Amino acid sequence: MIKNMTLGQYVSGNTLLHRADPRTKIILTMVLMVYYVIIDSYIQFALAAIFTVIVLAGTKVHISYVIKSIKPIFFIMIVTGIINLVTTKGNTALELGFVRVTYEGIEITLKMFIRLSIIIINSSMITYTTTPITVTDAIERLLSGLKRFRVPVHEVAMMMSLSIRFIPILAEETNKLMKAQASRGTEFDQGGIIKRTKSYIPLLVPLLAGAFRRAEELAMAMEARCYRGGEGRTRLKQLTYTKEDIKVLVIFLIFIICTIVAKLLGNSINLYF
Repeated sequence: MIKNMTLGQYVSGNTLLHRADPRTKIILTMVLMVYYVIIDSYIQFALAAIFTVIVLAGTKVHISYVIKSIKPIFFIMIVTGIINLVTTKGNTALELGFVRVTYEGIEITLKMFIRLSIIIINSSMITYTTTPITVTDAIERLLSGLKRFRVPVHEVAMMMSLSIRFIPILAEETNKLMKAQASRGTEFDQGGIIKRTKSYIPLLVPLLAGAFRRAEELAMAMEARCYRGGEGRTRLKQLTYTKEDIKVLVIFLIFIICTIVAKLLGNSINLYF
């Protein structure tokens, strides 16, 4: 699972989404995440899936990254789906002893799988198409209004960006430690859940030591470059809205309008019949 972490990885490219302003991508992604939680019809889910495929094709991100982004939470999705299947009340679809699966439970589980998968894939597009530095600048710009309340906006944005950037680094470090332990006879995939959990405990000390070492090296590198926070700091690339952002916004609005119209037409057809 650790080696499948892709959050925080940047995939270089020159596509429309790569060229768009990071503030536009962050705002639209947040809106999409809320919208995907609200939608509930299969027509809207189908259009959302089509929209996600179009975005992936437009960014030219390899399908392997998409699969890896879903794998870390796949086990949680399976467990949650099983719980929904056996606890949701309604019309019985399958009954095995004391276990009763309902049609309503199947529908809820299916929608949950689709909703979570789409949300993860769309949210991952930010890190796939945006460098950590521009993400930091975008978050700082979006939160700049909090400066009047003496909130250290620059420091908060920097910490958020570094935290996201450290995820694939720590995942790679954990993968190396697992291979080193496996070469010494440690079995991570054998036995029950308790035994597997105990096999990961020896990884914690070297992983934490490596994380602190990397953090210290990063702090020394920032000090060597005279980093003193956001006060008076200039940027090589200034964030500006361009025609690319208008194109992204138009595509986004077309998608939202299409899903709303499809929902209304679906309701009209159901009422007619």
